[in-house]
Amino acid sequence: MFGIGGGELVALALVAVVLVGPDKLPQFSADSAKFIRKMRDLAQGATRDLRENLGPGYEDLKVADLNPKTFISKHINEVLAEPKAEMEELKKSAKIDPDLL
Repeated sequence: MFGIGGGELVALALVAVVLVGPDKLPQFSADSAKFIRKMRDLAQGATRDLRENLGPGYEDLKVADLNPKTFISKHINEVLAEPKAEMEELKKSAKIDPDLL
């Protein structure tokens, strides 16, 4: 979970108890959960709006695809897929005459 081990999680819990106080910790936890839920809904809504506004061909868009390197390589691979398939077909159909060797 987020690259946090058991000992680190216990240490964070102790720091939270000290900083917030044991009496306010349940309310703080509930408020934090609401904030995280609201941020997740906001991010999912933004992704959904982006998919809708980009139009056809982007229905399978993922947030990781928005990384410029990933985005460009994905589209280059799509463009090159057809010529690669044709080359593979040609390789399969091309045969060397044993008499020529």
